Amino acid sequence: MNLFNLTGKVAVVTGGNGGIGLGMAEGIASLGANLVIAGRNVDKAGPALATLRALGVKAEFVSADVTVKAQCQGLIDAAERLFGRVDILVNNAGTSIRKMPQDFTEEEWHQVMDTNLTSAFLCSQSAYHAMKKVGGGKMINIGSMMSLFGAPYATPYASSKGGIVQMTRALATAWAKDNIQVNAVLPGWIDTDLTKRARQQVSGLHESVEKRTPEGRWGVPRDMSGVAAFLASEASNFVTGTAIPVDGGFSIGM
Repeated sequence: MNLFNLTGKVAVVTGGNGGIGLGMAEGIASLGANLVIAGRNVDKAGPALATLRALGVKAEFVSADVTVKAQCQGLIDAAERLFGRVDILVNNAGTSIRKMPQDFTEEEWHQVMDTNLTSAFLCSQSAYHAMKKVGGGKMINIGSMMSLFGAPYATPYASSKGGIVQMTRALATAWAKDNIQVNAVLPGWIDTDLTKRARQQVSGLHESVEKRTPEGRWGVPRDMSGVAAFLASEASNFVTGTAIPVDGGFSIGM
């Protein structure tokens, strides 16, 4: 029995055309699953698809604004049309706006919350019905170190990522009877476009992360591949409702 064989399975990864999302998609593709990656940046789709197809699987891009319920449903419907089923969902789409809490506008608050938290709920709702049809599935929600810690410049981001963990627990209890495992991953400081902007905006961030992280370095997107492979596969069939840090030890560092 090969617990890490995803041949014939189909995964949908939001924000899968770069950064952490692409790293997660690579881990899932390496086990044989076909993929649909979703995002709004069509220009980034080509290189991401080439990376995934080089692993010997089929991969397609669907343009979608996952803050809109109808487009979440359209994404899942597209995956079913393309590949016949949906077994795995990675809710990775995310954004951040860095300001002190008193300076946020209402619109900025909703932008971050809707992109990071509401989208994950809407996509999960849509994927639930597709997974139930095929006898179960795996949902992987992307949290953050900000699911655990606060930061003065990240009030809506931290709120959304804390919400991801609690939503994961609630969905895991609701859908266990349908053989759907729902888990969260809490990336540490990973070198992506989003964190490049953080380093530009937060003085000394790069050095402080390296100093606190026992591994002594920032992560790279491919560091997310292994946990994605585990949580998407039968190896995690008795793992649900948990939040796994993938952070080089940042959350236990001094």
